[in-house]
Amino acid sequence: MKLKLSAVINFIVISTLFCSAQDRTLDSLSAQLQKETKDTARLSLYLNIASKTLDINPDIAISNATEAKELATKIGNQKSLALAFKYIGSGRWIQGNYIAALDNWNRAMKIFRQLNDREGIASIEGNIGSIFSNQGNDTKALEYFFDFLKDAEKSGNKFLIANAYNNIGAVYQHKAINYDKALNYYIKALPLYQELDNTDGVGTVTGNIGEIYLAGNNPDSAIHYFRKQEIAFEGTVDIAYSLYNIGRAYELREKYDTALKYQQRAFDSAMADNSKLYMVQSGKEIAAIQFKEQRLQAARSTYLKTEQLAREVQSSYDLKDIYAGLASIYAALHDYTKAFKYQSLLLDIKDSIYNKETDQKLARYEFDFEMEKKQGEITLLEKDKELQVLELRRQKLATYSFITGFGMILVLAFILYRNYRNKVKVNRMLDSQKAQIEQLLLNILPAEVASELQARGTATPRFYERVSVLFTDFKGFTKIADELSPQEVVSELNECFIEFDAIIEKYGLEKIKTIGDAYMCAGGIPTERDGHVSSMVRAAIEIQQWMILRNNRRMEQGIEPWTIRIGMHVGPLVAGVVGKKKYAYDIWGSTVNVASRMESNGEPGKVNISEAVYHSIRGEFTCTHRGKIYAKNIGAIDMYFVDHEILS
Repeated sequence: MKLKLSAVINFIVISTLFCSAQDRTLDSLSAQLQKETKDTARLSLYLNIASKTLDINPDIAISNATEAKELATKIGNQKSLALAFKYIGSGRWIQGNYIAALDNWNRAMKIFRQLNDREGIASIEGNIGSIFSNQGNDTKALEYFFDFLKDAEKSGNKFLIANAYNNIGAVYQHKAINYDKALNYYIKALPLYQELDNTDGVGTVTGNIGEIYLAGNNPDSAIHYFRKQEIAFEGTVDIAYSLYNIGRAYELREKYDTALKYQQRAFDSAMADNSKLYMVQSGKEIAAIQFKEQRLQAARSTYLKTEQLAREVQSSYDLKDIYAGLASIYAALHDYTKAFKYQSLLLDIKDSIYNKETDQKLARYEFDFEMEKKQGEITLLEKDKELQVLELRRQKLATYSFITGFGMILVLAFILYRNYRNKVKVNRMLDSQKAQIEQLLLNILPAEVASELQARGTATPRFYERVSVLFTDFKGFTKIADELSPQEVVSELNECFIEFDAIIEKYGLEKIKTIGDAYMCAGGIPTERDGHVSSMVRAAIEIQQWMILRNNRRMEQGIEPWTIRIGMHVGPLVAGVVGKKKYAYDIWGSTVNVASRMESNGEPGKVNISEAVYHSIRGEFTCTHRGKIYAKNIGAIDMYFVDHEILS
């Protein structure tokens, strides 16, 4: 852009001699500059969207990267063109189309080499190495990963160097004979990640080192590194995996009490984050320890609960371990009917795993076959002077490919016929899983916001002039929680919040979130509508009435009642989606703070509202004035208790 700008400046100097031509030429150059600026901005936007949406929606990423490719070609921006090919390849990789991924990455590599962009070259080499590693071709993977390391070192990018060390170590870790080599590269990667303060990298590498020591029957060293992983993953969903690893190491040392404590912590952490796969892994280890301690009934109960979770996440390998454990337990309990049942399930799941592994092997054969065919096509294009010789070779290759392909088809036909019913079941499960994922998104976000996120990959925050906000809170919850077990606390809260959800849905309101024992919802978002303030008040009254009935039942049974405070306010606020890995629809503004003050200054069994809410509903509900409170940045606010609805 500096060359273009200087051209305009030079022209202005010359134009003093040619006034009649100045306006026309200057206008033309200005229009050209504006157009090129817009093209550059659009190009940057396409690439930014492509990089941000790869993990969320690869189709959107590929579409934007393709637009960037066309625009970069048009304006001659080679660096952006290379990035476009890189993102298209990454999208194809996520979709499982490895041949297309390699094709685009090789195009990006060619441009990066022309630009002598070492970071770009290194990143592509790392990507291609990952494909071969995923296909089980360790030799080819190492070839690319060592090139990745060499170019990363030339670029001086410590993050890329650390990734290269980690990837090389991961390939060596595939075979026990290479564990020493794997450790060597992991130990090189660790201080670089620590220097960069990259906690994800630190957690990954220390976990890998711990796995090697655990596999080598060295639990003390494994625990040392798993604790480092625990520190790195503190506050993330992966903390459950760290605790699970530490538990496994103590189990190897036959310190079952300590192992059980860590596995229970792992399970509780996973449950708090709703990470069912981690719940399954720690749950089955808890059952295994209970079985080793000859607590057969406890082990059976834990295995059965974990079995349900494993079915939900369709974790075949974990189900295999669970069925094996249940078969052994029922045999020890002399319940041979159930022991036979779980032994049969174990055989079925082993057959299912075998079929999946067979499909993966066939996919690798197909990948190798396609790679050979692709290489043959490239060679054919590059050697124009040997067309006749290459034509003969191509024909031979085609004949060989046909024979090989026909043989593979026969093998595939036999396997597909034998496993037809299993594949039908898998397809049904995948369809069910897709529907569950879509339903889960609707459970997390409002329908309008979820649709926007699925369609565009992002959801735009919005300002609302008038939104009603409600807070609830249980009085004395800390004392109540101290007297109950964690399971009882969660069960009680779950019962209440499920009923609250049903009530606010009945009145067309939107649940925002729960914070400990507090519950927050709003009216008039994401779709603005009239009457939401009155609906919110009716919902609040119904919640209090339900709590009164519930407490009456509890007192009849001699159980301490739970009393609830409710507060409401109405006013302007901003609403939108936050987070990337865990989406959350949230609201911000002083309206939220005032609603919280209304709740904290309320009384159990009452609905406490602000003056703004009172003026909206005073023709529909009778209310009692109860004084003022002071709110920061707002001033004194009148408060009212809602008595009852005025019936016409």
